[in-house]
Amino acid sequence: EDLGRRVALAIGAARQYARQATISAVLQRGLLPGAVAEIPGLRSALVYEPREQGGPSGDFYDLFPVGDGRWCFAVGDVQGKGPEAAVVIGLARPWLRLLAREGYGVADVLDRLNQLLLDDATEAADAAARAFVGPAGPGDGPQTRFLSLLYGELVPFDGGVRCTLASAGHPLPLLLGPDGSVTTAAQPQTLLGVIEDATYVSESLDLWPGDTLLCVTDGVTERRSGSRQFDDGDGLAVALSGCAGLDAELIAERIRHLVHEFGGRPPEDDLALLVLQAE
Repeated sequence: EDLGRRVALAIGAARQYARQATISAVLQRGLLPGAVAEIPGLRSALVYEPREQGGPSGDFYDLFPVGDGRWCFAVGDVQGKGPEAAVVIGLARPWLRLLAREGYGVADVLDRLNQLLLDDATEAADAAARAFVGPAGPGDGPQTRFLSLLYGELVPFDGGVRCTLASAGHPLPLLLGPDGSVTTAAQPQTLLGVIEDATYVSESLDLWPGDTLLCVTDGVTERRSGSRQFDDGDGLAVALSGCAGLDAELIAERIRHLVHEFGGRPPEDDLALLVLQAE
């Protein structure tokens, strides 16, 4: 009888785990684009490694056409992990695409997305998440979901690509020149979903042949090795400067390798990076 009870408990636990794994896999497939858009005059490369393989990640990315010769890109990170973060991403990414295709500029898109995150949609996200993970515990209630986001618009022209972008509480993008020089390509601004009626501003730059824009999540910059982080002492900029002359795919792979090599243990956070290189 005791063996029978133990077997029954083990089978029940295995079925519950399988159900959660299936939910996670379905959520993860729905959060990310099926394909990354190809842009005339621009090569792109992507690295995306969720900490829990097959599970919902707090990081997301997108690169999509919006018409009239424009493309938009996004690299973001939602506070928290699991189904709750997955549901917020499931709301934020379609909002981004909708606002971009409605013709809103980069700063206006962030203004509106910030307000949406502060509105009732966040409560809907919490309710949907609890439907996956079970009833709320004592004291549980709707929680604000912070979102860090790097968002930009790309417009190819004869000889280069015009890039307009803004960073909302996100690691700043880095611009690598053909000579190995590295500069930041945006100014820090407030996280989305924190301040009511926040106003965001965008910046523009031209990507000329050989210029490379590197966009990452904090899984790259905050990769730890003991008390040190990968970006201490501008570590990411130093690593990128050593990539001069490489194409987008090799730059993405080299940064990924350096991040993994930096710590003795596997990464403790999701990792995403997007490389955009003018041809």
